[in-house]
Amino acid sequence: MPTFTGDEALSYDKRIGKLVPGYELLHHTTAAQLSVTLDQDATILVIGAGTGKDIIELAKHNAGWQFIAQDISADMLAIADQNFTNLGLSDRVTIHLGPIKDAIYQADAALCLLVLHFVSDNGDKAELLKQIGLNLRAGGQLFLADLMQPDTDFERAAQLHYCQKELGLTDAGAQTMRHQFQEAFYPISGARLHELTSLTGFCSPSLYFKALGFSAHAIAKGQ
Repeated sequence: MPTFTGDEALSYDKRIGKLVPGYELLHHTTAAQLSVTLDQDATILVIGAGTGKDIIELAKHNAGWQFIAQDISADMLAIADQNFTNLGLSDRVTIHLGPIKDAIYQADAALCLLVLHFVSDNGDKAELLKQIGLNLRAGGQLFLADLMQPDTDFERAAQLHYCQKELGLTDAGAQTMRHQFQEAFYPISGARLHELTSLTGFCSPSLYFKALGFSAHAIAKGQ
């Protein structure tokens, strides 16, 4: 799994919008669901919080929400921490460097956006979902967005075409992404996602977003 250190951390926010069709819509639709399902004083666990962009945007929706910003990259969280300080959000955010282990938090909702496809399906995906569940209250929602296995034999080509023609991805960037599809990502099918969530104490996933290879699901933790 990449750690996004150094220049990768510094350039992440500029790059990600060129790699994910519907990136802004994904975040807006996720935020809309949080807004209508959470209490005013809810706590949101953000897995792979990166530079804190998701938290900064969500903080605008509700002044009472608290956040847990988790990431395995110290460089990404250092950028996030500075961003939170600059915007006066530090008192609303708990920084968690490293994997989430055991039931140390009891969040009302969890976000895991564009993270799981970096994790191998050798037990590691299940372990991550299990740990999220342990830190999520019963009935709490996990909002999970990920690169999935393609539904057609031309979906990956269409995805790259869109990223280049509409989002400004360079030829070099497209070549890198082709390589990552083969070597660096671990996408799963919708059926496998159902298996993993069932095994780790979650209810059946409910699809709420899909765009050229990327899908997002709302998944309730079992009672």
